[in-house]
Amino acid sequence: MNTMENLEKQLICPICLEIFTKPVVILPCQHNLCRKCANDVFQASNPYLPTRSGSLTSGGRFRCPSCRHEVVLDRHGVYGLQRNLLVENIIDMFKQESSSSKPVPEKKEESPMCDVHEGEKINIYCVTHGVPTCSMCKVFGAHKDCEVAPINSIYETKKTELSDGIAMMVGSNDRMQGIISQLEEACRAIEENGRRQKTLVCEKFDHLYSILEEKKRHMSQKVTAEQEEKVTYIQGLTRKYGDHLEESCKIVEMGIQTMEEPEMALFLQNTKPLLKKIAEASSTAHLDKVERGYENMDHYNVEFKKESKALRDIDFIQDDEDEDEEEEEGEVEGEEGEGAQTVSGGSAGTAASVQSPPPQQTNSSPSAAST
Repeated sequence: MNTMENLEKQLICPICLEIFTKPVVILPCQHNLCRKCANDVFQASNPYLPTRSGSLTSGGRFRCPSCRHEVVLDRHGVYGLQRNLLVENIIDMFKQESSSSKPVPEKKEESPMCDVHEGEKINIYCVTHGVPTCSMCKVFGAHKDCEVAPINSIYETKKTELSDGIAMMVGSNDRMQGIISQLEEACRAIEENGRRQKTLVCEKFDHLYSILEEKKRHMSQKVTAEQEEKVTYIQGLTRKYGDHLEESCKIVEMGIQTMEEPEMALFLQNTKPLLKKIAEASSTAHLDKVERGYENMDHYNVEFKKESKALRDIDFIQDDEDEDEEEEEGEVEGEEGEGAQTVSGGSAGTAASVQSPPPQQTNSSPSAAST
């Protein structure tokens, strides 16, 4: 008992001198006050600050009643102070322990008394005005001309009405909870279906990307193949012309040396084979000739206007078009880069493959270029 009494003393508010009333706020100095008491002290210390519903709504300051420490509040006033949940829990435990240790007094049923006639119990019900009253009010009071009924019969009737109303509300709440559960389930289903459909759309676009990448690789290989063929041929022809030039330079050197020969007989003896070599070296008929425009690669031209329009027109198909679009897509997948490509989730698709025209006819080999 001494422990409980000591604990009770620690739970007394220094303002109202009663056990703290929740919510309990803790001040910066670590002292506690009922929020209502703190608000009263705050209003007394700041009488000119604007209030709303009896409480200050802007910042101010007041002093702790226990230690006189100055407490500065923000624009929330006392509602900005932190609640001391520990003290509130201790108060609940203290009250519970106190109520369990004290004998519970028997409750005496007290009948309400009439406000007009002192000492008269309310024992009848005015049906006209729908309020309980006393017999004196019916005899010569405000309800003397009203219809009245015994209060116990009206009690049973109203109790039945209230019970029926409660039962109806409980049933309505159950139905409302069922609707809420259905709506929550529908929300989850929508989110899941949305994720699944986005995954399918991404897969279809990835498939379209793979088709475009494969077509790009195939067309690039064709251009590369002809490029390498022409470059190889030109490099070989360059080597042949280089060898011919080197041989001609040697003949020129031999001719210069022969021109310096002072002996006429020896000069004439060396001139005949040298002139034959000069005649042979002067002829380039055995070397290939590259036609004009042989280096041109413009015949590998592409045009994607129709395909670009088809890609921009991609949209989700209608329900009655699902089956036809799926069949068309199956046919497209069976073709090798030719025909129309339809994307599930798109409303239109056109031929996306581009065939290059046949290469320009040129003398791309030594035999074709030779004259």
